[in-house]
Amino acid sequence: MLTLLFSIGILVWTVFLIDGLMGLRKIDSLEAEDSLENGSLLSVIVAARNEENQIRDSIFSQLAQTYRNVEWILVNDRSTDTTGLMMEELKKEDRRISVIHIEELPEGWLGKNNALYQGFLKASGKWLLFTDADVKFEKEAFAKALHYFDRHELDHLTAAPNLSAKKFWLKSFVAFFLFGFSYFKRPWAANNPKSKIGTGIGAFNLISKEAYEEFGTHEKVKMRPDDDLQLGMRMKQAGYRQRIVTALRLIEVEWYGSLREAFVGLEKNTFAGLHYRVSMVFFAIFGVFITNVLPFITIFSSNKIVALLSLGNILLSGIHYVMVIKKMTIFSPAMFLVLPVTALLFIYSIIRASYLTYKRGGIMWRGTLYKLRELRDKE
Repeated sequence: MLTLLFSIGILVWTVFLIDGLMGLRKIDSLEAEDSLENGSLLSVIVAARNEENQIRDSIFSQLAQTYRNVEWILVNDRSTDTTGLMMEELKKEDRRISVIHIEELPEGWLGKNNALYQGFLKASGKWLLFTDADVKFEKEAFAKALHYFDRHELDHLTAAPNLSAKKFWLKSFVAFFLFGFSYFKRPWAANNPKSKIGTGIGAFNLISKEAYEEFGTHEKVKMRPDDDLQLGMRMKQAGYRQRIVTALRLIEVEWYGSLREAFVGLEKNTFAGLHYRVSMVFFAIFGVFITNVLPFITIFSSNKIVALLSLGNILLSGIHYVMVIKKMTIFSPAMFLVLPVTALLFIYSIIRASYLTYKRGGIMWRGTLYKLRELRDKE
């Protein structure tokens, strides 16, 4: 049985490796792009709930951009801290900033999705940039992104930021998440105009206003906790021109402050990413264990064939891991050495998120419980 499993594993990893090698080469680095000096109005829409510790630094990094034809719509999504007050203070700092305060959540919407949509309704720009309140930008980020967007005649551009992390195990968890995401979602396929596979990253979703309106706005994904990903995926499926780039030296976000925060944060979208199906949960757990844990155990098997096949799986997955980490992060690829431990942590996060979703009868996000039945209806 193990011989068959690992033989299939080698075949699958070989396919992933070839696909990843070809795909990752097609992901451009935004740092190498020229800057757009003058252009149309860019509307930056920032949705925030209880972000008093992050929002000032984020907005100040945006106000320092070399691209100047920008307006900001800051949306306070029912914050219970001083986020709203800080937004009003930021508005006094720069006349290009406007603020929206949301007091109540309309039925049939997730909070962040509604906040971004409300920001769009007030936007006047040719381009819309949806971003988060904890993202920090280098001064040429907007100018380079807009030049790339314009040069490639795009409808949607998403940029992978540097996901910063301070602690080792959190870094390894972030790296594993990106590694798993790469072969599960194949984000590089967004750069293939013949592919229907698309992607989107919440830290940086740049969209032409015309395409966004024509597509149907956030109303198309209003009950999706993974709205950033779904917006990109569905726009690509609808035939819009899309690309993903890396911006590791231009855009930075501290994804989570600790491993515990990562587990809590993933509660909202882990089950959604598995289409709210128990069968997919078991498939994900089985797949992660078989591919990323078991070979590290069976490599010590007394059965030489099993041991060699285990080694083959480890080597192939290791090459894929190194390729992804070197392209999508600034972390050390040496974290592959703790891959089986990190994989077990990831399995725990899947089990935890799925269990809590069922126990609560839905997902808890931004202080609101969204019923599982409603989420499934909008799947």
